[in-house]
Amino acid sequence: MHPIKRAVEYKGSAEFTRSELVGILAFSLRLMDVKAAKELIAKSLEEGLLEEREGFLVVNKALLAEEEAEEDFFNEMVTHIANSLGWEREEVLEGIKSMRERYGDLDEKVLAYLFGMDKGVDMSRFKDRLEL
Repeated sequence: MHPIKRAVEYKGSAEFTRSELVGILAFSLRLMDVKAAKELIAKSLEEGLLEEREGFLVVNKALLAEEEAEEDFFNEMVTHIANSLGWEREEVLEGIKSMRERYGDLDEKVLAYLFGMDKGVDMSRFKDRLEL
């Protein structure tokens, strides 16, 4: 689940002050440290996931739903690879992480696809849904 969505569920609202959101992400939910929370907020502002209105950060729920759908797609690929190889999900995630070292900073869905192909898994059902 996306960290911003977890924060919205925790608070019960889509409006935060910057310090409140950092506090929820870093201390209440313990998802990341303060520096990573601030970086996530900056990145989310750039991408439009968060909007700044009158001193508050407001979550763009439509974009958050898109982020969730992409995350679900990645998880679907990881599950497919794990089931095909008879591995645990953690082993597949470690393999995808090692692919990042080989191919650089590619999108995680592309790395999962490449990892599956590298291991001989039939990834054809994901080919059309993969955005390159």
